[in-house]
Amino acid sequence: MTTKQDCRGHFRERRQQQISLGSAIYRQVLTMVQRSPLRPGYLGLYWPLSSEVDLRPIRAITPNAVALPVADGSGGLQYRCWGDTPLQADGCGIPAPTNAPALSPDKLSLLLVPALAIDHSGIRLGYGGGYYDRLRADPLWAAVPAWVVLPSACISSEPLPRDTWDVPFTGWITEHGPGQPS
Repeated sequence: MTTKQDCRGHFRERRQQQISLGSAIYRQVLTMVQRSPLRPGYLGLYWPLSSEVDLRPIRAITPNAVALPVADGSGGLQYRCWGDTPLQADGCGIPAPTNAPALSPDKLSLLLVPALAIDHSGIRLGYGGGYYDRLRADPLWAAVPAWVVLPSACISSEPLPRDTWDVPFTGWITEHGPGQPS
């Protein structure tokens, strides 16, 4: 597999085959969030799509306030507080707190991000919209600890195709627990 498109198809299928591991991955994420000393600030979650691990229940048990990403539909991404107001479709049609004010990176303690794959250097493969890439290309956002959530079958033993703007993630969390780039 030499192109991101080839890799996306391969790892999308792999992730779909591992959907039964969602609750085990959720438990590992929960353990990490509960045991890790999070700096004050919002915990950045995501609204799950298709075979992504559903982390929404963490909202009810974390002492941190929770934020969700809001995409503008043309490449921009912001995190906003997930409060009590109803969510609305963002620019990509994903439920999000579209009316809440945008949060600056210093307001977030941790980002948990979905992925199709990640390699051992921490390079994430997403759906191809580049939303998280553009956000994390800003050094202030790249400084926020960011962990990819996915099944271990989606950790690539080979380096994934990488663009100049790709920023390595802090690590990943699978059904086996957290791992970090080597």
